[in-house]
Amino acid sequence: MNVRFMNPFVEAAYEVLKAEARVSVTRGNLSLEKSALTADEVTVLVSLVGQVQGVALYGLSTAMGVALVSSMMMQEFNEFDDLARSGVAELGNVITGRASVKLAEAGFVSNISPPTLIQGTGVRISTLDFARIVVPLSCPLGTLTVHLALREAPTGKADGLVPIPEPPGSIS
Repeated sequence: MNVRFMNPFVEAAYEVLKAEARVSVTRGNLSLEKSALTADEVTVLVSLVGQVQGVALYGLSTAMGVALVSSMMMQEFNEFDDLARSGVAELGNVITGRASVKLAEAGFVSNISPPTLIQGTGVRISTLDFARIVVPLSCPLGTLTVHLALREAPTGKADGLVPIPEPPGSIS
């Protein structure tokens, strides 16, 4: 994991949480994890492909998810229903989208996938050979834990795809 990829995500999370949920954020101590992640009650997963490859994972409690969506929508939510799940997934999408803009400004163009929301504790998410930088971000609504398993694409493979050679005698 290239540490210089971390700052765009932390900055984006600060900006998005402040703008969308109107909360201030405090960063906790960084850690490096190599084992499979055991998901929080709610985990949003967004993949990146391009010059930066890997995944961004955002873990939080369902109570924080309800509180975030209530603050973002400026209406009271009492349960983690479909609308609340959609709002939390979109929050992960917006943070990652903003971070990808910051990465592009630094010369690392990447595309992001639509968000995947995983609900339930005990789910194991393996990032295989990617070590993860873990950044807890605390606010009055709870803690959003950002897990980043990112690396720079090998030269010539910025799209994340390995070119398939043409078979002999094929027509181009």
